[in-house]
Amino acid sequence: MKYSIGIPAYKKKFLAECIESILSQEYKDFELIIVNDASPYNLKEIVSKYTDSRIKYFENEKNFGAENVVQNWNKCLNLSKGEYFLLMGDDDKLAPNYLTEFNNLISKYPNLNVYHCRSIIINEYSEAISITEPRPEIENIYDNILQRFQGNRIQFISDFIYKTQFLKEQKGFYNLPLAWNTDELTAFIACELKGIAHTNEPIFYYRQNTLNITSNGNINLKIQAILQEKKWIEDFLQRAEVKSNLENLQLNLLKKHVHKFFQKKKINSLSTHMAGQSTLLFLLKFFTYKEKYKLTLSEIIYSFIQMIKIKKKQKTYPN
Repeated sequence: MKYSIGIPAYKKKFLAECIESILSQEYKDFELIIVNDASPYNLKEIVSKYTDSRIKYFENEKNFGAENVVQNWNKCLNLSKGEYFLLMGDDDKLAPNYLTEFNNLISKYPNLNVYHCRSIIINEYSEAISITEPRPEIENIYDNILQRFQGNRIQFISDFIYKTQFLKEQKGFYNLPLAWNTDELTAFIACELKGIAHTNEPIFYYRQNTLNITSNGNINLKIQAILQEKKWIEDFLQRAEVKSNLENLQLNLLKKHVHKFFQKKKINSLSTHMAGQSTLLFLLKFFTYKEKYKLTLSEIIYSFIQMIKIKKKQKTYPN
């Protein structure tokens, strides 16, 4: 078959809506793999309401947990038989023409390992609240990383479709704690040799809600994930072999921006987490462990300042 769609399922609130958006695809040649990660909710009852033979349902005996969530992503991948693979969040949705649009893009650029689409961000009531930025139809890895470094891009795991064989050869999605930046780094790896193609049709709906790992999670693990991604990027910049003056310029710009990019990631993660914590205790903790997580004094200070801004905004615009 052409496509495999994997749902590493745990939450139940929007699961039926997610499944229905997949089964409503105009393009019909796909399988839907649902792996219940030992959820405390009765997900089987939800899935059993659908009689579509394309649905394959599995249950984990033990929960992988938030820290090791990528392992469940890769279980979905390993169960797949399609030529291309898409990983879905259990609370997100696809537009009816999602697979059709990607199929057209793949037909135009059949030799790539990764493809991307524009997305609409929705709230818990499925109301559109934002849209991601447009991108060029085709680009190399240097531009792809550089635009992300410069803060011009918002993306999510289901923005991307991958060539299944390539992902399996890479042993799946890059395993970072909490899957923090896994989507970003996996996409970088997939477009390293051949680049990436984009469609500017907004065909994926990302649901922003308080149940996402993005909104929660262990800050220690997030910092670890950031440092692991930084190591991969630094290794890539050292081994990169440019083929033109343009690529040489792009590579030099990446080397110039890499420190600031990851410094900003650490600051954003720290400040967002601090906004919901006891500020004094949190700062004392990170002063104690700043060597362990390679945090500088300036990063902690900037995190504190940004945290104050977030708290002020929360008071001005409460949920």
